[in-house]
Amino acid sequence: MIQRTIKKYVIDSLDLYPVIVLTGARQVGKSTLAISLQKEFDFHYVSLDDIDNRRMAIDDPKLFIQYHGYPLIIDEIQYAPILLEVIESICNKARIEQKKSTGLFILTGSQAFQMMRGVSQSLAGRATIINMSPLSVNEIRGVEEKPFKVNMETMKKKFIYRSIDELFKEIHRGYFPELYNRRNHSSEKYYSDYMNTYIDRDVSEIINLKEKLKFHNFMQILASLTGQQLNYASLSKEVEVSAVTIKEWLSVLQASGIIYLLQPYHEMSMKKRIVKAPKVYFTDTGLACYLAKLKDYESLLASHFAGAFMETFVVNEIRKSYLNNNQEFDAYYYRDNNQNEIDLILLENAQLTLIEIKKGVSFKLSDVKAFKQLKNSQYKIKESCILCNTEKNYPLSQNIFVMSVNVI
Repeated sequence: MIQRTIKKYVIDSLDLYPVIVLTGARQVGKSTLAISLQKEFDFHYVSLDDIDNRRMAIDDPKLFIQYHGYPLIIDEIQYAPILLEVIESICNKARIEQKKSTGLFILTGSQAFQMMRGVSQSLAGRATIINMSPLSVNEIRGVEEKPFKVNMETMKKKFIYRSIDELFKEIHRGYFPELYNRRNHSSEKYYSDYMNTYIDRDVSEIINLKEKLKFHNFMQILASLTGQQLNYASLSKEVEVSAVTIKEWLSVLQASGIIYLLQPYHEMSMKKRIVKAPKVYFTDTGLACYLAKLKDYESLLASHFAGAFMETFVVNEIRKSYLNNNQEFDAYYYRDNNQNEIDLILLENAQLTLIEIKKGVSFKLSDVKAFKQLKNSQYKIKESCILCNTEKNYPLSQNIFVMSVNVI
């Protein structure tokens, strides 16, 4: 079984919080991680996917907890949010009676919107929320994962080069654990089943979705736009629903971990000349390929989607490197009305790292001329880079490097 980087932070949290909440998209490995913790730390385990368990939890939540005992792992907690009130009472009582009050419950759930609303209302101050992503490249390789930094250490880092064909094979397959636990599993069949489950079970329970075909069409169109700016009016016209509905559907996809929105970067001095719409990224490139009807990696690599899907891959991997280390991913992109663009901007410790993402291998300083747009930033500009398919890292200047995507 592939070891998950986030596991050590979940274990650390058992000594700090009464409740640990694992959330993320369906099938990213939450249940697998929870079951591994059950075996290691002597937790009881119950899944609310089982209809009898769910009925008991809803009908008599106090009896449910008494029957199963704790410390307890409750899988798919969103199916019985009434349990959160009982869990709150147990946590409060443990504190008052000065009994063991940490590591009492691990809760997992795929529908972050509903679940987080219940957690914020009932378990404020008692729970830590840990978001799980699909597998990272480092997890697949069994390599230690650290938050990605652009510096001389990363510049000189040894890496295993993957050809562009190898890279796009992986991008096309995607990063859900099941596809790596069963490597002969057809990715097309996997994503077909995934979509049927997601729309029929998760989406229908979050919103009153009368037009499933339109929603599926919306997801297909959105997948073809991964790595691009959102245009609500254009989407509204193409899907034939209102802009309000488009925003509602986007919030559902965000809440369930299917997409990630990257907000535009601005400071007061540049506010008038920057664009305001976010960029959308599917959190898994394989799912996006399936929805965009890119049947194989050769079709993807030869298409006009190739650059955007590579950008999606890079943003996802850098984001995972932060989330998997339980750190905030404070990231943006820049584009102004003169078409100057910077693909990714990381803000950390009042310093900016500027990143351009390209499919080629050979570049010069003129390829990052947009970096100059932030020369008067209120923040210091750190070392920055172009991430691409180069076989060998090299500097463009003292503070700007060209680096392989394999160093992430």
